[in-house]
Amino acid sequence: MNQTMQIDLSNKTALITGATGDLGRVMARTLAGCGANIVLHYNNNEAKARELMQEITNLGRRAMIVQADVTNEQQMNEMKAAVAEELGHVDIVVANAVIQYQWTSILEQPIADYVSQFESCVLQSVFLAKAFVPAMIERKAGRVIGINTECAMQNFPNQSAYTAGKRGMDGLYRVLAKEAGEHQITVNQVAPGWTISDRDRASGIDENNPYAQSVPLKRRGTDQEIANTVAFLASDLASFITGAYIPVNGGNVMPAI
Repeated sequence: MNQTMQIDLSNKTALITGATGDLGRVMARTLAGCGANIVLHYNNNEAKARELMQEITNLGRRAMIVQADVTNEQQMNEMKAAVAEELGHVDIVVANAVIQYQWTSILEQPIADYVSQFESCVLQSVFLAKAFVPAMIERKAGRVIGINTECAMQNFPNQSAYTAGKRGMDGLYRVLAKEAGEHQITVNQVAPGWTISDRDRASGIDENNPYAQSVPLKRRGTDQEIANTVAFLASDLASFITGAYIPVNGGNVMPAI
C-alpha cells in the first residue's frame, strides 16, 4: 500500500542557534512550515530576529527570540530558562551558530581563532546538550542536529581553525549519539558545502566557477536544500538515524566505509 510521506513537526518546538544567519533563517522558516514552534537564537542582530519572528507567527506558529553568547554557559542556561517559561520544553535543537574569522595558514593564524572555533563548535554543543538533553531523556524523545561542514573532510590549506573546531564537534556528536540513544534521542550532523544563500542571490550566482564544476552534480547547493535535510532529521521519518554525518554538497565529499 502506497503512503504519502510528510514531514510533520506539529506540536514540536525547535531551537535554532544563529537563526538570523543565512542558513539559520531558512531553517527557521522551513521547520515552522512543517508545523514547529520556533525559538530564534541570535547574538547581535535583534532587528532581523524580530522580523523573522513575525514571519513565523504569521504562519500561525508560536515563536520567540532569545539573545545569548553561545560560548557562555551562564547565558545559555539563561536562554534555557527563558524558553521554558514561554514555550516549555524543546524537542529539536539545531546548533547552527559559529564565530566568523579571517582564514589564513596555521603559521599565521592567531591562537584566538582556534579558541573561538573550539568554543563555538564544541562548547556550544556541550552547553546545548547539558541544557536541553536531560528533559529529552525524561520524555524519551528528542532530536539534536549540528551543522558541520564539508571542510571537516577536506582539510584544505587555511582551514585549520575551522576544521579543528568542526572535527571536534563531530567527535562530540558521535559520543552523544551513543550516550543518548537508549533514550530514543537522535543526534546527527548536516555538513553543507559552499551553499547559495540570499547573499549570493543578491550579488549574482556563477555556476561556472571551479568549485561548482568540481562537484559531481555540477552546481552549488542551496540554503533550502540544507534546511530540507534538517527538517527530515528533525522528523519521525528519521527516527532510526543517529550518529550520522550527512554531507549536503552534491557529492563533493563522500564519507567512506
